[in-house]
Amino acid sequence: MPARLGPPGPSYIREHEVRVGDRRLRAGMSRPTTLEDGWWLAILWVADGEGVVSFRELGPPAGPPAEPPLNRLGPTFSGALSGLILEDAGRLAIRLAQVAPADDPLQPWRSAAAIRAAFRWEPARAATMPPTELAETVLAGFRRSIEGLARP
Repeated sequence: MPARLGPPGPSYIREHEVRVGDRRLRAGMSRPTTLEDGWWLAILWVADGEGVVSFRELGPPAGPPAEPPLNRLGPTFSGALSGLILEDAGRLAIRLAQVAPADDPLQPWRSAAAIRAAFRWEPARAATMPPTELAETVLAGFRRSIEGLARP
């Protein structure tokens, strides 16, 4: 992975400030797309003035945990969107993947803090929210989840 990836483009909605320790970063989101099968897709990232930061920069100061960053991010992110994500056969309809996986699978935190996120929404809840409000809710949940990565 290069030292830094550039942000995937301008954020669809106003960027959110992310606070990790003394650092102030920005979380952004691409324009979401809804597929024919109902999946809502977007790319989310965390950047500073030099580009997308690594997950390592967002992790606990003592060092990253053993599990990959998405294993910690997923539960807090889905929890932040509780009640909005569709539950299908007892499972939440959420899929997260890194945009650029780590070069070394043994060091998953040394990868860009940019993810592809896909959701299927509870129809009644999503129908009452304008697209920008839905995007704002997703970005706020992502920001809170990223800020939580620094906790041991």
